[in-house]
Amino acid sequence: MSSTKEDSSKLGQFIPLHYHANMLRDNARMTGFKQAIEKVVPQGGKVVELGGGTGVLSFFAAHRASKVWCVEKNPEMVQAARRLLALNPFAEKIEVVEADAMTFLPSEPIDAVVCEMLHSALLREKQVEVIDGFKRAYAQRFEKLPIFIPEAVILAVQPVHQNFKFQGYYAPVPMFYDPLVASDETQGLGDPVNYNMFFYAQELPKQFTCELEMPIHAGGTVNALRFITKNVLAALVAENCTVDWFSQYLVLPLFSPIVVQKGDAVRVRFQYQPGDSIETLTRSIAAVKK
Repeated sequence: MSSTKEDSSKLGQFIPLHYHANMLRDNARMTGFKQAIEKVVPQGGKVVELGGGTGVLSFFAAHRASKVWCVEKNPEMVQAARRLLALNPFAEKIEVVEADAMTFLPSEPIDAVVCEMLHSALLREKQVEVIDGFKRAYAQRFEKLPIFIPEAVILAVQPVHQNFKFQGYYAPVPMFYDPLVASDETQGLGDPVNYNMFFYAQELPKQFTCELEMPIHAGGTVNALRFITKNVLAALVAENCTVDWFSQYLVLPLFSPIVVQKGDAVRVRFQYQPGDSIETLTRSIAAVKK
């Protein structure tokens, strides 16, 4: 279906079904969310999934919950979710709701919220905005906030040298990499540096304004920054561990590459809001050798 500019700027939900197939085939994503939901959702509890897509995370939740609201804005995905869920067990526990996740509220208190509107560096999609709006509206109607899955996020950035040559053609463009697959195209010249961490149940950031000093441990040319997004799906205190899932690494080229030696440091500045475009972040980046 065609969508308006306003539609495409909100939520990132107007995604065709064949794109969701890639998410279903992402074993790290699927395994992480399944494990977190199994650990966090109480037996017989009630769950809301915001931005339900194909409904697979609602399906995981329905193994334990007595009621799941699967909230999806895209009419085509609503139909797809209803059709796919009907092919699987526990469909009777799941209500697929055609609604905007920005404004949806359940009719009764719930135990957990699942929301996977995630993109590298929390760009493009509206994860933070949606959860923030849900929290404010929910707190006005009910007392205690539910558990959130993911529970927290850790954002980091790393100075790297990226191979931007393609059959001899030099093209420094934004690139994505699977965090579980080693790539010799990206060479880390310094360790990742955290620039933000927050819990979804607590106050959420409106903007990331960062000025970082990044030590260099290998000589070379810093021509890009690698953004690392660690989604803490659940913190299991009794087991002293977390269930984590890394979004794809995002490599953004620098406008002016920096030649460095071991022992140098690079000072990096950037600024963006959660949900901003990749271009917005890229334009804000400034990097100099200290």
